[in-house]
Amino acid sequence: MRNPLNEIDLYFITDSKLTKKNILEDIEAALRAGVKIIQYREKEKETKYMIEEAAKIKKLCKENSALFLINDRVDICLAVDADGVHLGQDDMPYLTARTLLGNEKVIGLTTHNLEEAIQAEYLGADYIGVSPIFETKTKPNARKPAGLKFLKDVKNKIRIPYVAVGGINESNIRDVLATGTKYVAIVSAILTKENVEEECKKFRKIILEYRK
Repeated sequence: MRNPLNEIDLYFITDSKLTKKNILEDIEAALRAGVKIIQYREKEKETKYMIEEAAKIKKLCKENSALFLINDRVDICLAVDADGVHLGQDDMPYLTARTLLGNEKVIGLTTHNLEEAIQAEYLGADYIGVSPIFETKTKPNARKPAGLKFLKDVKNKIRIPYVAVGGINESNIRDVLATGTKYVAIVSAILTKENVEEECKKFRKIILEYRK
């Protein structure tokens, strides 16, 4: 079983609304901090602009040996030859995306309950996002928090890699890691701060300490 998240700890997601600078500067800062996965999440920009921006991000990721995923947009992934996509439950169906992208691209699926997680594994997803763990304002239509129990259930029932997402910050990340979770996505607790590089380093250090 392949693990596309191998050698990864902090999962970095862009957000053009939250950033204090711009997403390219955020990505550069994250890569300097040793982050090895970047998800380009953009909901409002025009497709032409997204392709141009994604091409720049791909170059940065390639130079830093980081995995580059596109949120939702299979067409953007194909246009810039990104490493894969991350899909939500209401996005393009997994099997359709797999047909379009082929078997070499990474496809992750967001799941909100154990039933969805089991289904994602059955379909063949490379990894799943377990979301949201805590209350989050990053996504206006976010569902009710799934809680730490969901993480524990996933650890016991799912064999593919999984990423904890949603409302995770310095005050609760240790509770998340204590469940045995290896991969954590943090958005607002990083992007709303002045020094993205230092925030990434701080969270990576905490994650790695739990792996010893």
